[in-house]
Amino acid sequence: MRLQDRVAVVTGGGSGIGLASVRRLASEGAKVVVADIDSDTGKAAADEVDGLFVRTDVTDRAQVEALFQSAVDTYGSLDIAFNNAGISPPEDESILNTEPDVWQKVQTVNVNSVYLCCKAAIPHMQRQGKGSIINTASFVAVMGAATSQISYSASKGAVLSMTRELGVQFAREGIRINALCPGPVNTPLLKELFASDAERAQRRLVHVPMGRFAEPEEIAAAVAFLASDDSSFMTASSFLVDGGISAAYVTPL
Repeated sequence: MRLQDRVAVVTGGGSGIGLASVRRLASEGAKVVVADIDSDTGKAAADEVDGLFVRTDVTDRAQVEALFQSAVDTYGSLDIAFNNAGISPPEDESILNTEPDVWQKVQTVNVNSVYLCCKAAIPHMQRQGKGSIINTASFVAVMGAATSQISYSASKGAVLSMTRELGVQFAREGIRINALCPGPVNTPLLKELFASDAERAQRRLVHVPMGRFAEPEEIAAAVAFLASDDSSFMTASSFLVDGGISAAYVTPL
């Protein structure tokens, strides 16, 4: 119960890493506000943990501001912001094939949303003199891949850089801001992608020293750690939870 009575906002909380994190944060005592653009999955996640659902388009400033204000109005504080919403459309691939509209859509959802969420969350945390913000980046922000998702990779690099800067800027105000960098995660999106292309899955899996993809619950455990006082001397960090992939040159047989 490391998070007893703390208030957490999770964007993209209706599925995947977001849903697993909603469950984990609630299990450790947090009151959870679930934000998602999908009302069905988002409300189901909130109902499961007796939390609050706020339908939110994370690219819309007014909706993002209303989301964090709702958390404060309902529960009295804002202690944790897990800015997790993001997309990775199949049209985003090699720079030679990725059209400008696809590039921009990914940047808008993956980068602008983190900017808007941090911009809205930080003033609430300043008034309290404390808070933990966790932005979802990715292991692709620290390494390159020939199987490119050019806009996604660039967007996660931007999140990493933005998080580092914010973490430094607000460190002395008691606000910790860290970037979570998951490796490949066994989410419905990944299952769907690789179920139809076993060769594509294996091409990626061979590079993971642990020999498997992460489970969403393993990433959620890292979220709970970064949200809690157990990580009290961590800020502006790139927290890799990637099965060793970013450290590997040759992997075990």
